[in-house]
Amino acid sequence: MPPPSRNDHWLARPETVRLLWRGFLAILALTVIIELAIEKHPYFGFDGWLGFNAGFGFLACVGLIAFAKALGALLKRPDIYYDD
Repeated sequence: MPPPSRNDHWLARPETVRLLWRGFLAILALTVIIELAIEKHPYFGFDGWLGFNAGFGFLACVGLIAFAKALGALLKRPDIYYDD
């Protein structure tokens, strides 16, 4: 039996990745459109802007990923760290 290739997994296929991106973008657009029908009660001025919650969530996610990458680079150990 041949070893499985990396592209055998359904999440690694380009058509699946494309479909997921389209689905995520559709959900994001839908949440911004629904935001038009909801009465907002902003505490600050800028949190009442259209799409603020989507943008804030995206930037928070990017920030968490950047922090995790930086922390990983800081805490990284050499490959031979546990060798005798």
